[in-house]
Amino acid sequence: MHILATIFVVIVAVEHLYIMYLETIATDSKKTSQTFNLKQQVLKDKNIQVLLKNQGIYNGLLALALFYGAFFSTNPKEFVAVLLIFIILAAIYGSLTSSKSIILKQGGPAIIALILLLL
Repeated sequence: MHILATIFVVIVAVEHLYIMYLETIATDSKKTSQTFNLKQQVLKDKNIQVLLKNQGIYNGLLALALFYGAFFSTNPKEFVAVLLIFIILAAIYGSLTSSKSIILKQGGPAIIALILLLL
């Protein structure tokens, strides 16, 4: 992987660590409320917290897998490409079912990283 692709993969990984933080640690914070367009009162619901924390773990694991792929994998291009495709597909689904901006906010960096990876 060349340096620019690696930089964008790291950006995508850091973004997913931030999403994990919002979903697992700052679950009912004002920032989480703004980010996910949910009222803080809704975020205090225990069922919602369980769901968000579960999603957060997935986002954190994606981030760790991206770091592993970028820096330790014996076949980083293939490993990272698969993860980026998963992220892009999730962003497409999110943009269709939740908020159109997800394709740019979550999918945009992953799309750029994948393009750079394949060049």
